Amino acid sequence: MPNLRWKLISIISVLVIFASVGVYPIVASRYGIHSPSWLMEKQLRLGLDLKGGVHLVLRVKTNEALQLQTDQDMERLRESLSKLGINPTLTSPDPTHFRVEGVPPAQDAAFRRAADDVKTDFDRSSGTAGAYTFAMKQSRQVDLREEAVVQGRQTIERRVNELGVTEPSIAQQGQNSDQILVQLPGITDVDRAKEIIRATGLLELKIVEQGPAATREALLVNGQVQGGMDIVPGVASAGDPAAGTVYYLVRKAAAVSGKDLRNARPTIDENNQPAVSFTLSNDGAKRFGTVTSENIGRQLAIILDGHVQSAPRIETRIGADGRITGSFTQEEVQNLSLILRSGALPASMDYLEEQTIGPSLGADSIRSGLIASTVGLVLVIAFMLVYYRLSGVNAVIALIFNLVILLGLMAYIGAVMTLPGIAGFVLTMGIGVDSNVLIFERIKEELEAQRGVRASINAGFARVIWTLFDTHVAALISCAFLFQFGTGAIRGFAVTLFVGLISNLFTSIFVSKTLFELALARRHQVAALSI
Repeated sequence: MPNLRWKLISIISVLVIFASVGVYPIVASRYGIHSPSWLMEKQLRLGLDLKGGVHLVLRVKTNEALQLQTDQDMERLRESLSKLGINPTLTSPDPTHFRVEGVPPAQDAAFRRAADDVKTDFDRSSGTAGAYTFAMKQSRQVDLREEAVVQGRQTIERRVNELGVTEPSIAQQGQNSDQILVQLPGITDVDRAKEIIRATGLLELKIVEQGPAATREALLVNGQVQGGMDIVPGVASAGDPAAGTVYYLVRKAAAVSGKDLRNARPTIDENNQPAVSFTLSNDGAKRFGTVTSENIGRQLAIILDGHVQSAPRIETRIGADGRITGSFTQEEVQNLSLILRSGALPASMDYLEEQTIGPSLGADSIRSGLIASTVGLVLVIAFMLVYYRLSGVNAVIALIFNLVILLGLMAYIGAVMTLPGIAGFVLTMGIGVDSNVLIFERIKEELEAQRGVRASINAGFARVIWTLFDTHVAALISCAFLFQFGTGAIRGFAVTLFVGLISNLFTSIFVSKTLFELALARRHQVAALSI
């Protein structure tokens, strides 16, 4: 009896704990019962298909990351050569190559020494008449493509977290792992979410060499852009977007960029208009201070995603703090601050797939899932009671315990319930009953062999336990592979089934046997068992 008492205390404790975590928050939320916040935070979360939201698949344009690296190394080489008095023509025909033409024979040795600065990323081959071709190494291409996708995913994660989305799902997928799956349950402003996720958010501060000019052609020399320079469009009047487009000739190499940002926040400018203030890192502030002190009296172009937002004149040395002004609304300022804080995307992205799931559709899914679960549970209970009579009550109680523990475990570990997860939930009921069927059939065999009721129960559980263990371990391995190699819906099914299998082992072996012991505890002689 003492042993049985401790078993009952253990079972009731487990049931209360998991019911408090898994079942009570759902009931409290449904009927508006005031409950502690720490407990409600453990409420089982719903996935995209049950809560509604947006499902996006984006492809990272990894070639842009390669082009950026090529341009950076090409401009670095151009600056090094300029300091040596060597001024050849540098061009980039594609994302992984750039060419140098017109190196004087007398300066060839100096050129080769300067070119050693880019040999880490590029292989150099020589041509005729002082021409050289630099090809990006294959290993570097692979690394840059992988880094672009990983950085893109991490940047999107930071942006989504700042949006306040609960339990977002962001993962890499695709044959080349260059796609990013984004699922945002409960999101309502889909357009804003898409704009923030997709925005490149590349901030650059560059010294203006010439401009503003009314046309791009006015800044060309002999029909071409000067070496080491870029022509960037902007608005003629920062406060009036309808004033027309103007163009600035700026240095290609940025004084500082978004990588040097430490923080960005909404503010207002001297005209009481929305603006964005930013703070640079220590290293960025030092470089920015040096550049501005050397260019007092000149214009500084503040460029966001290839467009000049403003070009104020540098009146004095500028340190760590700056401000972006323009024709912004309050919402645009909020979005821009968020994008800058989360970092720039390494490359732009294409939308491959977009699905918006409304809350009403999610509610229909929940209703259908509840109906399916209830019907399945009722049919299982009816079968067990009809076929196994009073012993079926034992199986029903163990099954209910199993479902309560399953809900509690999923809520505790922070798992997300999805529509396929409901399928795993229903399958768990079937597996739970199957375990009891194996045990009960073994007990019936022992009873037919004229063994006593208590001996038959003990033998039935003892001889089936390893069979149950083997089958559950095999199923758990399958769940692990489904979770590892599956995405989205498959993972939801795998998680629910995995947790259900673990809870089922506990209830079918420990809880079910304890219930038999409890029923027989006060009976000294047991002639028959209703099974």
